[in-house]
Amino acid sequence: MRAARAMLGMDQRRLAELSGVSLPTIQRMEASDGNVRGLVDSLTKVVEALDRAGIELIGDDMPSASGGRGIRLKQSARREG
Repeated sequence: MRAARAMLGMDQRRLAELSGVSLPTIQRMEASDGNVRGLVDSLTKVVEALDRAGIELIGDDMPSASGGRGIRLKQSARREG
């Protein structure tokens, strides 16, 4: 989440506003070790907000240069920026 926010130039407060979850929830999620922890509903809202903002989440089995998980800007976001 932190990397996605950094890529977008977004702070925690803005992500909380866009996703409809509280700032403390975003802070707790980002403080999690390893996988982000939180209620499924809250995680879904955050993922959807990042998706709308132009972030593509890369899963374990999705194409990526190194073959691992990560994030990248969506193609449409790259063309606009």
